[in-house]
Amino acid sequence: MSPPPFAAEPSDAFAAPEPARPSLSDVHRTIPVRGAWWRRLFAFSGPGFLVAVGYMDPGNWATDIAGGSAFGYRLLVVILAANLMAMLLQALAARLGVASGTDLAQACRARYPRPVALALWVLCELAIIACDLAEVLGTAIALQLLFGLPLLAGVILTGFDVLLILGLQRWGFRLLEAFIVTLLVVIAGCFAYELAVAQPALGAVLGGLAPDPAIVTDPKLLYLAIGILGATVMPHNLYLHSAIVQTRAFARDEAGKRQAIRLATIDSTLALFFALFINAAILILAAAAFHSVGRTDVVAIDQAYHLLSPLLGAGAASVVFAVALLASGQNSTITGTLAGQIVAEGFLDLKLPVWVRRLLTRAVAILPAVAVLGWMGDKGATDLLVLSQVVLSLQLPFAVVPLVAFTADRRVMGSLAAPRWLSALAWGVAALLIGLNLTLLLSLG
Repeated sequence: MSPPPFAAEPSDAFAAPEPARPSLSDVHRTIPVRGAWWRRLFAFSGPGFLVAVGYMDPGNWATDIAGGSAFGYRLLVVILAANLMAMLLQALAARLGVASGTDLAQACRARYPRPVALALWVLCELAIIACDLAEVLGTAIALQLLFGLPLLAGVILTGFDVLLILGLQRWGFRLLEAFIVTLLVVIAGCFAYELAVAQPALGAVLGGLAPDPAIVTDPKLLYLAIGILGATVMPHNLYLHSAIVQTRAFARDEAGKRQAIRLATIDSTLALFFALFINAAILILAAAAFHSVGRTDVVAIDQAYHLLSPLLGAGAASVVFAVALLASGQNSTITGTLAGQIVAEGFLDLKLPVWVRRLLTRAVAILPAVAVLGWMGDKGATDLLVLSQVVLSLQLPFAVVPLVAFTADRRVMGSLAAPRWLSALAWGVAALLIGLNLTLLLSLG
């Protein structure tokens, strides 16, 4: 099947014609948007929280723990800046899905020559695998900490989440979203407890939100700051958001799409503020529990787990920390599986049963983790996490650049193209993120 054509001129249509078979076709436009304004906003609430999961996944935990342990609250401003940049790019992803009727993968397939589109698909699949490695390992580490389960067994066990997705979506996409939000509430509750026990100094926390010139001048601070910023935008989140926003059955005229863009932006912005709280809470906890007593060497998740209870004097602190990690890992693997399905469908227009597509995307992500852990044992987990971040860094430009370019292009977006000021800001954010990721990549070498 040839890719769907886009409107040749801005005046032809408000957006490109929709593809014959959209990604996630089984849930496409299944959630009605009607009634009063607050009812429509509630109907749009959900996709943003699925996206927010990627900003608080286990891959971010180690960086936040290391930053809080080594430098106290000084890197809180970096977490704030990172989330503000994420809000901008995710708003553009939602705009693309609403205005064009295609997700980012479909737009790439339609606008680029086939060899380029196939290359982008391969790179995106590698990024999803890399991101999922951190998420799978995070879940496996949590299972090991809570139940003593070997890492390899934990990784294999995470493969069954595809059955959970199929079971939940059988009863509607809203139920899957509700499950994700429930786990997010569990994570937030866990960290609210941890912060209540740790009792961080409010003045020091607020001081950490102020820009600190030492972040640029101190090589060690700069390295961790780059790590936090560089891991901010997960490439698969841009593909994911542009697709799942289309599960909403909004009006297809210009006014309906403009309203849908506003509602989707509110949803994702509020959800990313939630992610901001979680990431900030991890760093604040590390600062209050470790840095304040001189333990500036805590960098690993399992190391933090073993130290929390004795340092805070609360027997439940370590267990609650591991529960939050388990919820975070499970959430992330679910959304990673959805992103894998969206990318495969969008770039390749696969026509396979839903359960086959999801099983394949899950297997592609888990098999590398199983192979490395089976070959190298538990000590290979850390090396695998480092490798996953390198792959993500390499992939970032190939997701961000097409997104910003498409949303600024009136041939793709019609009259709903991003304003020039917004596109200029997005290009600046993209350049900064790409530069930081390249810097981090070079430092790892």
